[in-house]
Amino acid sequence: MHYEGTIYRPPSEAYSLIVQITVGCSHNGCKFCNMYKDKKFHMNKLDQIMEDLDEARMMYTYVDRMFLADGDALVYRTNDLITILDAIKEKFPECQRITSYATPMSLLSKTEEELKTVREHGLEMLYMGLESGCDEVLQRMNKGHTSERIIEAGKKAKAAGFKLSVTILSGLGGEKLWKEHAVETGKAITLMKPDYVGEMTLNIIPGTKLYEETQEGLFKMPSPELILEETKLLIENTDNEGCVFRSNHISNYVNIRGTFNAGKESMIKQIDAALDHGSFKVRHYTQM
Repeated sequence: MHYEGTIYRPPSEAYSLIVQITVGCSHNGCKFCNMYKDKKFHMNKLDQIMEDLDEARMMYTYVDRMFLADGDALVYRTNDLITILDAIKEKFPECQRITSYATPMSLLSKTEEELKTVREHGLEMLYMGLESGCDEVLQRMNKGHTSERIIEAGKKAKAAGFKLSVTILSGLGGEKLWKEHAVETGKAITLMKPDYVGEMTLNIIPGTKLYEETQEGLFKMPSPELILEETKLLIENTDNEGCVFRSNHISNYVNIRGTFNAGKESMIKQIDAALDHGSFKVRHYTQM
């Protein structure tokens, strides 16, 4: 199969067959991120993707999940994306779930009818980076969108019938904006109503613009205690009944999991217990 550069996928897609239909990220400008820096964004040719599907069919007798890479597969031309999805259903009738990353840009650029059609042809769930609901944080990190536009994109995905999983980054507001980051991110989740929220903790990675700013003293990473206070404040400001919340990535100081809104009290107790006992796990630095 054809793969270009380093391949990334969400943690929950660890056992999925990855098919690279686009290469890189269409934005690729966030200050905190070093993913996809080794390649220039482009869409792979349709005949190459079909070859990859045929090769995968010969290699694997059973594929129940498939993830369409890279960082913004939804931006692929709608008619061709439908052709890919139909080919997956034909060649892998046992496949139960097809997912991909989506950026706010790709969601907002497609019509409601296009998104509904793509969903009907088998793309079930989209992963989208919210990162923060605070516009000052988003602007500082060069996210490329305001919180209003990201929320609009998330609502559009939900209206089209997609399951939506959003990623948020604790620590992204630094010491200066941690409260605003927590409160506004909780509000954004409340408005967007995703099915899943995955919280990771910011890693300041050498080679990124944020690393340079940290070295210059322009950004200061919050302490583990402040990170947990931030997560607690975020949970308190989130109202999204039935949404699954996971903060159990290897980048996190404490594993926290629960479901809004019934599990809010339990998750806060998990945080308070960790703060009381200073029980933080060793954080592993990995790319987002």
